[in-house]
Amino acid sequence: MKPEHRAYRTVDGNVRVGSVIYGIGAEIADPDGWIWTLTETMDGSRGLNQIAAEVTARHPAVTTATVCSAMADLWEAGFVDDAAAQVPPELGDRDPIRYARGVALLRWMDLKPEASAWQAQLRLHRARVVVLGVGGTGGAAAQLLVASGVGHVHAVDPDVVELSNLNRQLLYREKDIGRPKADAAVTALRSLNSDVTVTGQPLEVRGPDDLMTLLAYGEGGPYDLLVLGADRPAEIRRWANRVCLALDLPWVEGGYRGPLVTAGVHVPGEGPCWECQRAGESERRDLRLGPGQSEDAASPRMPWNPASAVTAALSGTLVAHAALALLSGVPPMEPGFRYGVNLMDLGDPVIQRHERRPDCPACGGRPSRRPDLN
Repeated sequence: MKPEHRAYRTVDGNVRVGSVIYGIGAEIADPDGWIWTLTETMDGSRGLNQIAAEVTARHPAVTTATVCSAMADLWEAGFVDDAAAQVPPELGDRDPIRYARGVALLRWMDLKPEASAWQAQLRLHRARVVVLGVGGTGGAAAQLLVASGVGHVHAVDPDVVELSNLNRQLLYREKDIGRPKADAAVTALRSLNSDVTVTGQPLEVRGPDDLMTLLAYGEGGPYDLLVLGADRPAEIRRWANRVCLALDLPWVEGGYRGPLVTAGVHVPGEGPCWECQRAGESERRDLRLGPGQSEDAASPRMPWNPASAVTAALSGTLVAHAALALLSGVPPMEPGFRYGVNLMDLGDPVIQRHERRPDCPACGGRPSRRPDLN
């Protein structure tokens, strides 16, 4: 049994495995007590045949085939891993120390059979990610991706570090003021984790063609994911949606509108695209606008977003969590939704999910790989 999923016996004799966290744990009826014996015996010190022999010796009415079937069920449910599995040789010598706590968390959340507890970390190691916009949201996300062992992170931003950035863009220091953000970000990220590849580029994306060039022709091979931290120009998410549909490239994005902090998760061909989601959410909200009024009347746009270190870091954390989930497969995440936190009311969690729209101008009624980019 995974150490994080260690079983315990309830007062009525059932066996609970997988911890008491919602979405992970399970309860197994055990009227004869042999399931409890099985989970106690599966402590990583015995092979399959020895486990079956010990359980059947203590419970003669139970057959070897039944015990093996139960072990297979526990394996398929994700509660078991191979205690003898080695760290994949593709990972570095320092990785078992650096990522030990993170691998334990991935193992805890992973409910599918894996050859090794390190498989999810290996998928992160092999991943290549572009972070477009390394300000508050993107800078925090980039830090978390690099710390988590994503193999190649490419940081893109056209701006320079300014004093006004430092209340929320925690990637930078006072000594960075006046430096290009892409350069300062690369320096900071490499100092955080020298065992991954970090590159940077001071590129301004002025249209979908610029974004297509950035994502389609990555140095060293294709990218696996776009992390969009930029919020300017206003059309940037629409461009990202069209380009990522064209490239069949998953992407995540996030940000903050005052105390409302959210992240969106998008995978072409799986669920609604960003434009489906936006249209669905616009229909869901009843803003009671008068004729000719735009949504800006209800939620005004400012030259810059009011933000703090908390909102920026929180949005980057939500984005990074989604990115790591898509790259590693842990936890499983069905794309095509938006989630977040309302800091004015923590009892009001944000979950927005809408259906894919057949009339969507980006993904509806056409192949997902080559939509119109404009």
